[in-house]
Amino acid sequence: MIQHLDKTNFDSTINNNDVVLVDFFADWCGPCKALHPALEELANDFDGRAVISKINVDKNPELAAQFKVRSIPALFYFKNGEIVGTQNGVQSKSIMTSHLTNIIKS
Repeated sequence: MIQHLDKTNFDSTINNNDVVLVDFFADWCGPCKALHPALEELANDFDGRAVISKINVDKNPELAAQFKVRSIPALFYFKNGEIVGTQNGVQSKSIMTSHLTNIIKS
Protein backbone atom coordinates (compact mmCIF):
# COMPACT_ATOMS: atom_id res chain seq x y z
CA MET A 1 0.00 0.00 0.00
CA ILE A 2 1.26 3.46 -0.86
CA GLN A 3 1.84 5.68 2.17
CA HIS A 4 0.78 9.31 1.96
CA LEU A 5 3.30 11.60 3.61
CA ASP A 6 3.09 15.14 4.91
CA LYS A 7 5.14 17.28 7.28
CA THR A 8 3.84 15.37 10.31
CA ASN A 9 5.08 11.91 9.23
CA PHE A 10 7.77 12.60 6.62
CA ASP A 11 10.86 12.60 8.85
CA SER A 12 9.82 9.53 10.83
CA THR A 13 9.05 7.58 7.65
CA ILE A 14 12.36 8.50 5.99
CA ASN A 15 14.43 7.89 9.13
CA ASN A 16 12.71 4.73 10.40
CA ASN A 17 12.81 2.74 7.15
CA ASP A 18 15.86 1.51 5.26
CA VAL A 19 14.58 2.29 1.75
CA VAL A 20 11.86 4.79 0.82
CA LEU A 21 10.67 5.96 -2.61
CA VAL A 22 8.87 9.31 -2.47
CA ASP A 23 6.71 10.53 -5.37
CA PHE A 24 6.00 14.27 -5.33
CA PHE A 25 2.70 14.66 -7.20
CA ALA A 26 -0.46 16.74 -7.64
CA ASP A 27 -4.05 15.61 -8.19
CA TRP A 28 -4.34 17.70 -11.37
CA CYS A 29 -1.15 16.29 -12.95
CA GLY A 30 -1.79 13.90 -15.86
CA PRO A 31 1.68 12.30 -15.82
CA CYS A 32 1.34 11.81 -12.06
CA LYS A 33 -1.91 9.93 -12.60
CA ALA A 34 -0.22 7.81 -15.28
CA LEU A 35 2.56 6.87 -12.83
CA HIS A 36 0.21 5.85 -10.00
CA PRO A 37 -0.59 2.26 -11.14
CA ALA A 38 3.12 1.40 -11.37
CA LEU A 39 3.65 2.81 -7.86
CA GLU A 40 0.77 0.67 -6.55
CA GLU A 41 2.42 -2.41 -8.07
CA LEU A 42 5.80 -1.45 -6.58
CA ALA A 43 4.18 -1.07 -3.16
CA ASN A 44 3.00 -4.67 -3.42
CA ASP A 45 6.21 -6.00 -5.01
CA PHE A 46 8.51 -4.39 -2.42
CA ASP A 47 6.28 -4.82 0.63
CA GLY A 48 8.57 -5.32 3.61
CA ARG A 49 11.68 -4.25 1.67
CA ALA A 50 10.88 -0.63 0.73
CA VAL A 51 8.25 1.98 1.52
CA ILE A 52 6.53 3.50 -1.53
CA SER A 53 5.07 6.90 -0.67
CA LYS A 54 3.52 10.03 -2.15
CA ILE A 55 3.53 13.70 -1.21
CA ASN A 56 0.93 16.06 -2.63
CA VAL A 57 2.86 19.24 -3.53
CA ASP A 58 -0.27 21.41 -3.34
CA LYS A 59 -0.96 20.32 0.25
CA ASN A 60 2.71 20.21 1.27
CA PRO A 61 4.48 23.13 -0.43
CA GLU A 62 7.10 23.31 2.33
CA LEU A 63 8.31 19.76 1.58
CA ALA A 64 8.33 20.44 -2.16
CA ALA A 65 10.40 23.57 -1.53
CA GLN A 66 12.75 21.76 0.86
CA PHE A 67 13.62 19.27 -1.91
CA LYS A 68 13.57 21.91 -4.67
CA VAL A 69 10.86 20.12 -6.65
CA ARG A 70 10.39 22.13 -9.83
CA SER A 71 8.40 19.66 -11.94
CA ILE A 72 6.22 16.67 -11.16
CA PRO A 73 6.16 13.78 -10.92
CA ALA A 74 9.48 13.89 -9.08
CA LEU A 75 10.83 10.69 -7.54
CA PHE A 76 13.28 10.68 -4.65
CA TYR A 77 14.94 7.49 -3.48
CA PHE A 78 16.13 7.41 0.15
CA LYS A 79 18.34 4.89 1.91
CA ASN A 80 18.97 5.19 5.63
CA GLY A 81 17.55 8.73 5.62
CA GLU A 82 19.76 10.02 2.77
CA ILE A 83 18.81 10.78 -0.85
CA VAL A 84 20.53 8.21 -3.07
CA GLY A 85 18.75 8.97 -6.35
CA THR A 86 16.18 11.14 -8.12
CA GLN A 87 14.12 10.94 -11.29
CA ASN A 88 11.81 13.43 -12.98
CA GLY A 89 8.82 12.60 -15.13
CA VAL A 90 6.97 9.35 -15.71
CA GLN A 91 9.21 6.30 -15.28
CA SER A 92 8.47 2.73 -16.26
CA LYS A 93 7.87 0.17 -13.55
CA SER A 94 10.95 -1.74 -14.72
CA ILE A 95 13.22 1.30 -14.30
CA MET A 96 11.89 2.01 -10.81
CA THR A 97 12.17 -1.69 -9.91
CA SER A 98 15.79 -1.71 -11.05
CA HIS A 99 16.62 1.40 -8.99
CA LEU A 100 14.92 0.05 -5.87
CA THR A 101 16.60 -3.36 -6.23
CA ASN A 102 20.03 -1.75 -6.61
CA ILE A 103 19.44 0.51 -3.60
CA ILE A 104 18.34 -2.42 -1.44
CA LYS A 105 21.41 -4.43 -2.46
CA SER A 106 23.88 -1.56 -1.91
